[in-house]
Amino acid sequence: MTDVKRKAPSVSHRVIPIVDVATVQEELYAKRERIYPREVHGFFASLRVSLASLTLGIYYFLPWFNWGTGRQAFLIDLPNRKFNLFAWTFWPQDLFYLTAILIISALSLFLFTAIAGRVWCGFTCPQTVWTEVFLWIERKIEGNRPRQMKLAQLPWNREKIVKKGTKHFVWIVFALWTGFTFVGYFTPIRELASSVAHLALGPWETFWILFYAGATYGNAGWLREQVCLYMCPYARFQGAMFDRNTLIISYDTARGEPRGSRTRGVDPKLQGLGDCIECTLCVQVCPTGIDIRNGLQVGCIACAACVDVCDSVMDKMGYAKGLIRYTSENALEGKSWRLLRPRVLIYTGLLTAIMAALVIAVLLRVPLKVDVIRDRNALYRETFDGLIENTYTLKVMNMDNEAHRYAISAHGIDGLQLRSERPQVTVAAGEVIEVPVRLQAEQHNLTQRSMPVYFRLQASDVENLAAEQTTRFLGPVKDEHENEQDHDNKHDRK
Repeated sequence: MTDVKRKAPSVSHRVIPIVDVATVQEELYAKRERIYPREVHGFFASLRVSLASLTLGIYYFLPWFNWGTGRQAFLIDLPNRKFNLFAWTFWPQDLFYLTAILIISALSLFLFTAIAGRVWCGFTCPQTVWTEVFLWIERKIEGNRPRQMKLAQLPWNREKIVKKGTKHFVWIVFALWTGFTFVGYFTPIRELASSVAHLALGPWETFWILFYAGATYGNAGWLREQVCLYMCPYARFQGAMFDRNTLIISYDTARGEPRGSRTRGVDPKLQGLGDCIECTLCVQVCPTGIDIRNGLQVGCIACAACVDVCDSVMDKMGYAKGLIRYTSENALEGKSWRLLRPRVLIYTGLLTAIMAALVIAVLLRVPLKVDVIRDRNALYRETFDGLIENTYTLKVMNMDNEAHRYAISAHGIDGLQLRSERPQVTVAAGEVIEVPVRLQAEQHNLTQRSMPVYFRLQASDVENLAAEQTTRFLGPVKDEHENEQDHDNKHDRK
């Protein structure tokens, strides 16, 4: 026998590079670079300031506006379960209107996004609006962008402590005012101001003022673009509402490339260059720090600051404006831009229908509600006079802003009689009262064991203020011979 030498299987050795863990972590979790947006002027900047002033003006001054006799025009009164909206007062029973308003808001956002991209984010989003205010305060105290960056690199000295401390103090005061106003939408703001002045705030009011102030200070002062880049869900699903005709902020690559610096007055075509002079001002003015020349990105909030600054540079260079502009993918490719397209028409149709239904419902709304509760202990009973009687409890809710006196009546069966100790009731504004009533009917008028009857409440001081509610009247049903015999017996007793 010959010895057989078994050869060990060959193993291919691979060189595994040693990777620095710190490098991997830095790539996965990029360290935040502080953004100092440069101030910009132009059409879109003026529009943004105007819309911010409008929205902030409404937010801060609407709670102080009264309607009628000292009633706060806009108040979400949770303890009393009502919502004041100028001349109207809505109650939990009016949840339909809130649902319609929320649907209208969502459809409006979808419609505006389908047409003009993230125009909501760039001009009216609360995060954008309050961040603009905090940036304005920062510029007034610390100076423009170069001065802010220089101050940030300085060691802590007297100048830096004074400027930083003043800035944060103003931020905190403004945030506290914001939190106070927020609570003023749920607690009458004049009562709230009196409680603050006398240091008599309740625990929940104190909590929500500090909570909302802290959220404003943290989001607008510290997080800023981080909210748009990582926290806002709208940035993630906006693409589902975009198409090739949606207006977006775009850089005209065909016109701008290749980039390069050059002196003013020199034809860039002679140097083989595009219109982009590589000034990077479009990056410096961006509140989220992106480079729009790299294409549409999740960080673009469509504020159009890059459009304004690029147009100003093009003016100085003697080039045509619009290197960065509001446009669509089709327009960039030389195709026609279409406004009316299926999704726009669907959103517009649904929005119009729901808004029309909401307006009609509000105009036809009757601020009176009646609920009828049957007595479940007895289906019916027969009185001494031979009448069939049903017992009910009426829950009357006056949803108006004034007290009213209502007369109660019933109909639906021939000869139906209403018995109640309170045939007329006075109900205060927002009050709910219970009124026990009894309905009596002749047995021969009951053609079915269960018949519909109607309770009606009519205000004595307002002609068109009335409400009607249906219920069932239960009783026995006899044949014609029994009805005739009962009729004769009653005639004999008389």
